[in-house]
Amino acid sequence: MSEFSNVTVTREANIYFEGKVTSRAITFADGSVKTLGIMLPGDYEFGTDKPELMEILAGSMRVFLPGATEWIEVTSGQSFEVPGKASFKLEVAEVTDYCCSYLG
Repeated sequence: MSEFSNVTVTREANIYFEGKVTSRAITFADGSVKTLGIMLPGDYEFGTDKPELMEILAGSMRVFLPGATEWIEVTSGQSFEVPGKASFKLEVAEVTDYCCSYLG
């Protein structure tokens, strides 16, 4: 899906890592939330409250998920899930456009 209809967009951005990662929240009529954002190249570690689905719209990164023993490569058109109450690491190789869906 390349477009969302009938949503509310939060005007203020979420800004992390000195502006190297930004996103904006999109709220749907059913109350579900996604964020759309951009990550600049760098190494990052994030924590989750709820389970998340990260969809990579453009760009690439390496991901180290909870319980993993190896990094995985994720590129444009691919996605990965992260459990709730967990942390995960990213090595972003190039400017990356993403959509994060909060599950559960």
